[in-house]
Amino acid sequence: MNTKYYDLINQTFYFPQEEFTLNKDNLQFHNIDLMKLVEQYGTPLKFTYLPAISNNINKAKGWFRKAMEKNGYEGKYYYCYCTKSSHFKFIMNEAFKNNIHIETSSAYDINIVEKLMEEGKINKNTYVVCNGFKRDEYVSNIARLMNNGHNKTIPVIDNYEELDLLQEQIKGKFKIGIRIAAEEEPKFEFYTSRLGIGYKDIVPFYRKQIQENKQVELKMLHFFINTGIRDTAYYWNELLKCMKVYIALKRECPTLDSLNIGGGFPIKNSLAFEYDYQYMIDEILNQIKIACDEAEVDVPHIFTEFGSFTVGESGGAIYQVLYQKKQNDRENWNMIDSSFITTLPDTWAINKRFVMLAVNRWNDTYERVLLGGMTCDSDDYYNSEQHMNAVYLPKYNKEKPLYIGFFNTGAYQETIGGFGGLHHCLIPQPKHILIDRDENGILATEVFSEQQSSEDVLKILGYDKK
Repeated sequence: MNTKYYDLINQTFYFPQEEFTLNKDNLQFHNIDLMKLVEQYGTPLKFTYLPAISNNINKAKGWFRKAMEKNGYEGKYYYCYCTKSSHFKFIMNEAFKNNIHIETSSAYDINIVEKLMEEGKINKNTYVVCNGFKRDEYVSNIARLMNNGHNKTIPVIDNYEELDLLQEQIKGKFKIGIRIAAEEEPKFEFYTSRLGIGYKDIVPFYRKQIQENKQVELKMLHFFINTGIRDTAYYWNELLKCMKVYIALKRECPTLDSLNIGGGFPIKNSLAFEYDYQYMIDEILNQIKIACDEAEVDVPHIFTEFGSFTVGESGGAIYQVLYQKKQNDRENWNMIDSSFITTLPDTWAINKRFVMLAVNRWNDTYERVLLGGMTCDSDDYYNSEQHMNAVYLPKYNKEKPLYIGFFNTGAYQETIGGFGGLHHCLIPQPKHILIDRDENGILATEVFSEQQSSEDVLKILGYDKK
């Protein structure tokens, strides 16, 4: 009878997979021996595998290149990194090895852009697409960047007032984009996105504030769907509506030459994950080309703003199961040495699921469990995965430590969890390490941040002020 944890995974999924393999009964991630990391650095442990970032960027560039060749698409493609997914310098340094562009969403992003320019990571040929709701400091920072000669900065207009605010501070002529306020899926709590300008209002806005405005050049139409780029009737319908607006604008505005299709590429959240990226890109470009050919207008250059897709699959977290609580005849709670609320906040806030696997003891028998965090909050748990009704792990044995890993956690978790700050029940922030490979494929690790100490926390709380 197949009762080992390995048997369970092997009979449920295709295993091994590209990034997940076994070394005896220990899990490897991109050929990294995770138990060696545990032995060297302890748990709880956060890590970032930097080569995964460049790998995904170049995959996407290749998919778009193939799709443009296949469809005879004459526009260019620009890959932008969406900074809000992770602002860390080590992320930016890796991402900008790949000749990409940048998308910002708030005022301090511009300070990061200026730092990257000072260090030569980006230059004046790098597009800076400025999204988000803009007031005071954000407007001032955008203006400073443009007034200092960065002509490839494109503020994307989110509301009617922003254009006036930008014009007050930007010297000379500048380029802009306009964001479409897409209609949300029927199941959403609201009908239209709070971001951008409605479909029917964009052409009148252009005529009123841009058409005769000699200081402004409209370059880009921005289109983003909250649910992401998915093969659904809803997505294709919204893309078609977007193209109608683009064509109407293009007929009146010769300078409009770019369509930003935003982000929203999904990332792997289960060993059963399937998504045909090449097909989706082929079909998006095909639909855009058909619409433009029928209307006899030039196809636009394509911009994307991939955030989670860029960094998500580079991140992971490893915890130790400290103890098992048997609360009744059916429920076994495996208590981890950290908190889901503070270290993987999306599991708590939006019920997001990540790839979760045992790190060791794959040849042991398994059991059904619930996973609990260390806070005293009843919501600090992880009890299911998208591909199962329950979590199964090797059986708890206090004499044989069990470690578990959550993978593809690299987007949003550190910033939403409040990196370097206070956490619920004062659970300390875990140690974070960076993993890289040199040109010969030799693995190297370094500590980015140590686990928070009591002194760190007391200082934030004001107990250490002198």
